[in-house]
Amino acid sequence: MPVPVAVRRLPLFFLVMWMAVTIHGAFPPAAQAETYRQAMRQFVQDIAAFARTSAPGFLIIPQNGVELFSLGQDSTGPLAADYAAAVSGTGQESLFYGYPDDDQPTADDVSAYLAGYLDLAKNAGVPPLVADYCATHAKMDDSYAKNAARGYVSFAAPRRDLDVIPDYPARPYNVHQGDVTSLSAAKNLLYLLSPDEGYATVEAYLDDLRNTDYDLIIMDAYFADAMLTPAQVASLKTKKNGGTRLVAAYMSIGEAEVYRDYWQAAWSTSPPPWLDAENPDWAGNYKVRYWMDGWRRIIFGDADSYIGKLVAAGFDGTYLDIIDAFEYYESRFGPNLPDATPVGALLLLGEDADASASLAP
Repeated sequence: MPVPVAVRRLPLFFLVMWMAVTIHGAFPPAAQAETYRQAMRQFVQDIAAFARTSAPGFLIIPQNGVELFSLGQDSTGPLAADYAAAVSGTGQESLFYGYPDDDQPTADDVSAYLAGYLDLAKNAGVPPLVADYCATHAKMDDSYAKNAARGYVSFAAPRRDLDVIPDYPARPYNVHQGDVTSLSAAKNLLYLLSPDEGYATVEAYLDDLRNTDYDLIIMDAYFADAMLTPAQVASLKTKKNGGTRLVAAYMSIGEAEVYRDYWQAAWSTSPPPWLDAENPDWAGNYKVRYWMDGWRRIIFGDADSYIGKLVAAGFDGTYLDIIDAFEYYESRFGPNLPDATPVGALLLLGEDADASASLAP
């Protein structure tokens, strides 16, 4: 496609805009300037749409970032109806215990703030799932009781690393023998992400999971850098007591993780435009410009994407973390995405993309 001389003399920003309009005729819907919040909503909705083309009913459960359920300034709404319709449930950490310190009560005003948004979701038919961080038995009991009173399914995690199957309570809260084929039927859950150090083999790990009666297992799709096979995932879908259960795989979409199989060593010295700063609290985790096509294609879009692999492995759904990444960008740049950077426009520049990365924060 020849570029007119007059256009070639334009600054890079205008060249990007000219190429996007010329190639597409007009900006595609995803390229319109929008808020960081709406960009995350759209990301989740697009993940759901892709997964369900091959796995109807695939569970999409975002964790934290519950403000996305409201289009207004608080939990009174109005409801973000398209977002609520796309997700199967919503997760929240530290509702009653664990913020800011583990095994300590979350302040009442913080709990009330979060519960307002969780109730907005619940009233729209989206089941809330809560992970409280507490190890004292009395506090674990209190966590389960408070969540149950609000109609939330919860898990009292004794360790922030989510690396153990709790030995208390001896049986899952609200345990039952019934089949669980939908998230609304789940009465309890296990949230377990980092079991590697506690198990010598994957089979020892899976055997311990099979020997539980949790209705929903939220777990990492990998053990010791190898993704679980479809047969291994299928073997987890029956509770010890004989009832069926759901198994969802954890996936971070607001940060990139160096220990994932998509990570390329060259990114440490030559990062792609979508890769942002390292999280100072979690070494090896990097903020991402989640609205950019390069990152979105890693997460969904074909069989080799992260979601494509989860679907192929037979997971019932995914538990999406770092949904609240929008807060990181809002706190630095305000509510709106950079007007000058249409989603996907950097891809049109080929090798010049790195030079234009400064157009996005």
